Amino acid sequence: MEPGLKTHVGGGTATVTISNTGKRNAMTVAMWRELPPLLERLAGDQAVRALVLTGDGGTFCAGADIGSLRDGADGSQGLAVAAEEALADFPRPTVAAVRGYCVGGGAQLAAACDLRFAEEGALFGVTPAKLGVAYPASATRRLVRLVGPSAAKYLLFSGELIDCARALRTGLVDEVVPEGELDKRIGEFGAVLASRSLLTQTAAKELADGTWDVPPEEAAARGAYWAAQARESGETAEGAVAFLERRAPRFGWSEG
Repeated sequence: MEPGLKTHVGGGTATVTISNTGKRNAMTVAMWRELPPLLERLAGDQAVRALVLTGDGGTFCAGADIGSLRDGADGSQGLAVAAEEALADFPRPTVAAVRGYCVGGGAQLAAACDLRFAEEGALFGVTPAKLGVAYPASATRRLVRLVGPSAAKYLLFSGELIDCARALRTGLVDEVVPEGELDKRIGEFGAVLASRSLLTQTAAKELADGTWDVPPEEAAARGAYWAAQARESGETAEGAVAFLERRAPRFGWSEG
């Protein structure tokens, strides 16, 4: 089977599967190029309430195809950064579902997701020091925000793999599930995301990701904007009434 990205949409969740099983799902140049336009198409589908990124078979992604590094590190790194940023900018919640190896460019992609769920036995590594590659500034910054400066330096300096327990402890992973239960847990969590207010999720994603480096007054203005949107859209009223009536809320806000 040719390497590529497989997509399935169902139950409000789009699942993108990295598939290059002969090379532990290493990302080829073509796959890096394919990801941003694929994400753009999925972002335009209002039926998609959440996105799951995973790997084919028993592993997530072992990084970039080393052949592409040999043929031109700068070009392939630029493509990887563009793919990572497209994933980070996806307008709805994103979850990395990790089995097996999550290394190098695979770790970059997982870090660009909002959340990371891992199956016991998964291994994580950020490995540019093994290849003599300068890790991209945007990826370094995201990793530091996720796990803190010390843990990020450990990963970047050493290139060593860490297990699920350490990944969970440092904040690289949000939840670890027993072997064989990842798909079930991801399905359950996807259903939870689809049942919640998209307005709340969109606002939370923007404010969590986009207010680190702006003046406090600008961050406060964005918060006030989203609070007004919640009131004017009726989402807040629907949430309150549903709570009082002890029923599931029927949220209806959508982007645009």
